Amino acid sequence: MRYKELGNTGEKVSAVALGTWALGNDAWGSVQDEESIRTIRKAMDLGINLIDTAPAYGVGHSEEVVGKAIEGRRHDVLVSTKCGTVKKDGVRSRNLKPEAIRQELEDSLRRLNTDYIDIYLLHWPDPNTPLEDTIEEIVKLKKTGKFRYFGVSNFDVEALERISTITPVDCFQPHYSLLSRNRMAEIEYCHQHGIGVTSYGSLAGGILTGKFREKPVFSPGDNRSSFYPFFEEPLWSKSVELISALQKIADDYGKPLSQLALNFASQNEMITSTLVGAKTPAQVSENAASCDWMLSPEDMVRIEGLYQKIFTGTVR
Repeated sequence: MRYKELGNTGEKVSAVALGTWALGNDAWGSVQDEESIRTIRKAMDLGINLIDTAPAYGVGHSEEVVGKAIEGRRHDVLVSTKCGTVKKDGVRSRNLKPEAIRQELEDSLRRLNTDYIDIYLLHWPDPNTPLEDTIEEIVKLKKTGKFRYFGVSNFDVEALERISTITPVDCFQPHYSLLSRNRMAEIEYCHQHGIGVTSYGSLAGGILTGKFREKPVFSPGDNRSSFYPFFEEPLWSKSVELISALQKIADDYGKPLSQLALNFASQNEMITSTLVGAKTPAQVSENAASCDWMLSPEDMVRIEGLYQKIFTGTVR
């Protein structure tokens, strides 16, 4: 396993981390808690030391599963969770009011069965709550020792700058992969200011595993079709074209396409850790094995060139 420093925190985190949205058992098909716990423990055995979850994943269920899995091994991992996105009666909403954050933090600590959280993130911006009110509450709560590092997910550069005038940001969590570059301005900002970046969506909902030969039809309740834009035109055809070219490169290395995609993200100097979901020990083992080899600098440039040519029409 490769490790990188998380911004200016001094913490070293695995280049591949475990995302647990699917383990909430409400958005990515059915999973069994026993299998989820085995998956998390397998990740730790393989040297993955960052586990990311959120209350919104299965209305707290993912946090509960993570809490059971890390029991007895709490000090082997950094646990990252979030606040501000809630799900009730199947509907998601955003709430970063101070009183809501206080309650969410206590609920997360209880579900995770821990007395502290390593990285606490604001999940999504809340347009109905002044950002300064939210951050002032975060500063107060951090002083209690109930979380160690503060971060945000899905915020823009302007918000990062506003937050940084009140308190340091330790971690930023954006959507980033071979297929998604919409947050490059924020990623570059974080790199310039010593903020760790733990990117999500690393396999683009499974497209970057190469398993979809035809445009899939997902079952009701499967969030991939609504959360990721790549399953619809015109991005679907572009994704298929890129994947066809990438598969040839992966074959030259004798490695799965998924590992090429994870390496492309984790070898980016601006990305600290690449979050990727897994439902089984076998899946997490294959993801972790991406850190056993590296793409050459020439192939990193070649892959970026393919993306730019197919998605933007720019030849590099």
